[in-house]
Amino acid sequence: MSDSELEVLKYPIGKFVKPAIINKDIINSYISDIESFPSRLEKEAIKLKDQQLDTPYRPQGWTLRQVVNHCADSHMNSLVRFKLTLTEDKPIIKPYYEERWAELSDSKSMPLEPAIQMLYGIHSRWTVLLNSLSESDLKRSFTHPEHGKEFTIEENIGIYAWHCNHHLAHITTLKKSKGWQ
Repeated sequence: MSDSELEVLKYPIGKFVKPAIINKDIINSYISDIESFPSRLEKEAIKLKDQQLDTPYRPQGWTLRQVVNHCADSHMNSLVRFKLTLTEDKPIIKPYYEERWAELSDSKSMPLEPAIQMLYGIHSRWTVLLNSLSESDLKRSFTHPEHGKEFTIEENIGIYAWHCNHHLAHITTLKKSKGWQ
């Protein structure tokens, strides 16, 4: 498999590109993607058999089970980061080793239902929070030490809308390539 084919499997919807201007319509679209993610994910993943869930979405990639559990882990961390940013002045957030978390037993072996339940709860609260943000809230920022830069809340909303669609595409792309539709 060529490097470009692997890149397409790794980033089936491409990498996140921050719009030059983030307006209310874009924010609302991002929030809609975040709000609908748990149901879209459940629809695509919940009926997969264990053998399918334990299939990597690309060579040297996570299994579909790890992808779903990663989304619960990542979005849990993200909600905390949003709350820290809204309640502190430019906090430095704590990164985590997502690749190590994906290797833990809960990520590799548990049924999907607990992660999907977590996502429904996290996204429900997250959506209420995001819909309540003022223009000044959207401009608040945090520093991510791993990237060495500041991210605004409005940009991070976009990153996580992309993150939802990115990982959902890992599942739908693999299902399509394997004829699991």
